[in-house]
Amino acid sequence: MNLNEIRDNAGSTKNRKRVGRGIGSGTGKTAGRGVKGQKSRSGVSLLGFEGGQMPLYRRLPKRGFNNIFAKSFAIFNVCDLQKAVDNKKLDAKKVINEAVLREAGMLKGRYDGIRILARGEVKAKLNIEASGASKAAQEAVEKAGGKITIAEVKPSGPAPKSDDS
Repeated sequence: MNLNEIRDNAGSTKNRKRVGRGIGSGTGKTAGRGVKGQKSRSGVSLLGFEGGQMPLYRRLPKRGFNNIFAKSFAIFNVCDLQKAVDNKKLDAKKVINEAVLREAGMLKGRYDGIRILARGEVKAKLNIEASGASKAAQEAVEKAGGKITIAEVKPSGPAPKSDDS
């Protein structure tokens, strides 16, 4: 068997039906939608319609909220950083911060900062600059001879009001 001989199974695909192209085509005029009524019109959406009964999504109570001031942190365990140092993605002698992690391809997307957690072991002497770190992670890095510096998170919400007015 060669790549140029590969075919779909017979009858597995159908050609698209072109509707609304003249009465003689068999699917012209009403285009297979029947006559009148809600479903024959464009823009109809009956998703969640239960024949007039109160729909499930309206019977269930609303719960929770979205905090517009919530911060989104990229999470790294100390074992992730150690593995990156072992694989020569990160240089243990330089400061490890958000920019360095992006450059190494370990961080993608938009975050308000990075947070270091303590899963795994760290052997390298790392100098880390992060937005946050757990106590156990700080202890693990300091035990290996490194240091974690906590940088302040930039506020992403509206500025706080002053009392000067």
